[in-house]
Amino acid sequence: MTHFLCSAVHPSNFSTRQQPITLSAFKLAVLWRAALIGAMALTAAACGEATTKADAGADGAPSQEAGEVNVYSGRHYDSDIVLFDTFTEETGIKVNVIEAGGDALIERIAREGDASPADLFITADAGILWRGEQRGIFRSNDNEALKARVPAQFRHPEGKWYGLSKRARIIIYNREMGLPEGFSRYDDLADPANAGTICVRSSSNIYNQSLLASIIAHEGEAAAEDWARGVVANFARKPQGNDTSQIEAVAAGQCRLGIVNSYYVARFIGSDDADKATIGDKLGVLFPDQSGRGTHINISGAGILTHAPNAANAEALLAFLLRDESQQAFAIGNNEYPVVASVAPSGPVAALGAFRTDDLPVAALGANQHAAVQIFDRVGWP
Repeated sequence: MTHFLCSAVHPSNFSTRQQPITLSAFKLAVLWRAALIGAMALTAAACGEATTKADAGADGAPSQEAGEVNVYSGRHYDSDIVLFDTFTEETGIKVNVIEAGGDALIERIAREGDASPADLFITADAGILWRGEQRGIFRSNDNEALKARVPAQFRHPEGKWYGLSKRARIIIYNREMGLPEGFSRYDDLADPANAGTICVRSSSNIYNQSLLASIIAHEGEAAAEDWARGVVANFARKPQGNDTSQIEAVAAGQCRLGIVNSYYVARFIGSDDADKATIGDKLGVLFPDQSGRGTHINISGAGILTHAPNAANAEALLAFLLRDESQQAFAIGNNEYPVVASVAPSGPVAALGAFRTDDLPVAALGANQHAAVQIFDRVGWP
């Protein structure tokens, strides 16, 4: 079983971990969840000094014993825990996990320095991987087998991180209202004809920062700023909530258009919950720029850390997560697209249909991130 720190194995942590959609994957995740909560209850009394010495370092970090790998993860999905446990069953290598926000984990790794027990950092956006790279937390890993699995577009040029799964930043629309006439591109979001139609989350969200970073890469900062200013002028309401909030608002007719990640939509259209499925039925999906550069793609990814005490085990886990079966589990468990080209999408996300993707290297998303944040500030995107 995957091991969490006593401070991490708390019911409040489970409430934020996203649930997989398909019934079989859901049942697996629930079983693991129940086992973890049961283990928490049985060992709660031992979470004092004795457990700190046996299972964690004095600073509350995972242990560094042989046969382990210590994962700092910014992804909060039960399906990931199932994968980690499968890895342990196959290899005997115990996976210790700390879950937190990507930026918080980067700060922790940097603060721990060469005493850090962290072996592998996993996060849900190329922009956050770039932030980690800038802090010097990754080591280069020029593994030919890993490079053969991950297309160059979705990995660091020096092997500091590798993509694990993909998601598309798409446009949804209220099916009853329909798409505005001629609407097909991200640029159309800034058209004055679409005033008062758009729901989207805050500019502090990394997904929006990466989308704007991609526009900077393709069109330059001046054009990207014009676009962002035009989108702000077309807001139906002040940015709020997460991508789920935008989906619910579009389905309710509070806005005609929304900008969301593909896996959020798949959660609704593939849900066994009748209310969620009904919301999904009210949505139309557009993959933008199919006649141009293609739809913006981002990744979840992972990198082996500079001071990793169990680097070989971390490399083994990374290779495991890139196997065909694991790639299919990412697709089924969290409705993501496999990053390995030979593995086809499956589950509800596949029902969204095939589309042309932007071939921009995702490393460029981080390089343009600072400029994107400055543009958001200048145009008044909250």
